[in-house]
Amino acid sequence: MKSALLFGASGLVGSQLLTQLLDNPAYDKVIIVVRKPLGVQHPKLTTLIGDYNTLPGLMDQLRADAVFIALGTTKKKTPDKGVYYQVDHDYPLLAARIAKENGARSVLLVSAVGANASSKIFYVRTKGRTEDDIIGLNFDHTYIFQPSMLMGDRQENRPMEKFFIGLFTFIGPFLVGKTSKYRGIKIDDLAKSMIKAANDESVKVRRYVWEDMQA
Repeated sequence: MKSALLFGASGLVGSQLLTQLLDNPAYDKVIIVVRKPLGVQHPKLTTLIGDYNTLPGLMDQLRADAVFIALGTTKKKTPDKGVYYQVDHDYPLLAARIAKENGARSVLLVSAVGANASSKIFYVRTKGRTEDDIIGLNFDHTYIFQPSMLMGDRQENRPMEKFFIGLFTFIGPFLVGKTSKYRGIKIDDLAKSMIKAANDESVKVRRYVWEDMQA
């Protein structure tokens, strides 16, 4: 039996990961760190209330075989670049570092297609730096997932996102070969791919794009 530590359980990807981890018989314990209770109860589930600033105080409770990181924000929610960087880079790195110090062997990070630490685009550069720094922690196994458009229903009303989901659904079949990595991916498929990867101990570091996640 395995244990999982999940960050970002209240988000679109994280909520699907939580559901699938709780349903997966290979996991007997799932620990989540959230800012406020989600109202989810399950015999396997341990809910810890915390954030970036209070996480070190929870260190003794952050013990698991694998750590799943689905943290992130948007420019609209977090216009301040310093706060944005803390959410998208500093928090994932701190969470992964603490988990590794507590014995976690695998880290699974939700990033974004095209992440590049050398990019001039702030969003792309932040994702790239997060990837590089997570890899630098030297877990036994590091798995990085680079989705393009996330296909799923959010609780918030996002008209433009719904428009782009429709657009990506239409153009997806035309994105083939090297451009296939820009295809939109269903949230449940992304979560399934992450949980499947957590059972693969054959590689040290691997990045997953659309085609890999579909497989």
